Amino acid sequence: VLDEADRLLEQGSADFSADLELILGAVPARRQTLLFSATLTATLSQLRALAANSPFFWEATSQVRTVEELEQRYLLVPEALKDAHLVHLVQSFQDQHEDWAIIIFTKTCKDCQVLNMMLRKFNFPSVALHSMMKQKQRFAALAKFKSSIFKILIATDVAARGLDIPAVQVVINHNTPGLPKIYIHRVGRTARAGRSGVAITLVTQYDIHLVHAIEEEIKLQLKEFCVQEQQVLDILTHVNVTRRECEIVSVPG
Repeated sequence: VLDEADRLLEQGSADFSADLELILGAVPARRQTLLFSATLTATLSQLRALAANSPFFWEATSQVRTVEELEQRYLLVPEALKDAHLVHLVQSFQDQHEDWAIIIFTKTCKDCQVLNMMLRKFNFPSVALHSMMKQKQRFAALAKFKSSIFKILIATDVAARGLDIPAVQVVINHNTPGLPKIYIHRVGRTARAGRSGVAITLVTQYDIHLVHAIEEEIKLQLKEFCVQEQQVLDILTHVNVTRRECEIVSVPG
């Protein structure tokens, strides 16, 4: 059984071909092979065409790519105010719903590390998850989040799929994903198994075209999320100073 088959079979930064060759060399030649994927890529389509034994193929059809229980919002912010808006959002959710679990997605390992350090300096219960961490560290971070020891998980797209964390109430995209399918995987971490959830994407003036591509893919228009701008401006200097302090001591990524 290959779950997340599109990722396992794709070439690039995450190349699993050596691992798959080792596994396939150890299993019988006569076997049943099951592939599961939320995204039908060209590689999977080629495999289907090349299969010798008339494979069974099933694809779920849906008018939209995200579930109805998911409330999808965007927050238009200047690039220079993005971190202050993030802190304000987290503080607001913590004040209103202390028991809610939040996943914050960001683009790079360094950004993930810096944001985690920054939020901790603001006394938020956060933990980081990214590909520069050893596997043991990743499991430990994930276990602490799933057990609610930490209510906030800051992660790169390594956590956007393949994780079963049912009780996540909020997903915040610190950066607007460059591909609609990445957005779909990220926001799919909440509103699972019939539960409701909220996804908020921080959108800068440079990201408008990315939002339009996402909306076209999910067949849905994102609604604007409103905040008290003065409250964001009140913490701006403190957030920026804290961010710079964290960047000085963070690991490169």
